[in-house]
Amino acid sequence: MKSYMAVFRFTLSPSQSIGPTQLHALWANACQTPQVSVARNLVRGRPTYSLYAGHQLRDLPEVERRLRRLLEENKLNASLTAMHSH
Repeated sequence: MKSYMAVFRFTLSPSQSIGPTQLHALWANACQTPQVSVARNLVRGRPTYSLYAGHQLRDLPEVERRLRRLLEENKLNASLTAMHSH
């Protein structure tokens, strides 16, 4: 099994959700690699999505810009938290 690190965590507005296949595709697009993983957990009763990538992922500021753009293009109102330092 590949070793992944948590890169971002986010929540969506209460009326929104995203399925695992769409989320994986969006995250892979932002990272420009299929070597990513996603998860959905309930935190204080609210769905929280976590995005993981390999330790070799580079240019995290650019990945974050692409991710924010993709979320916006998909009309997903996300509250994004970086789990890494630039």
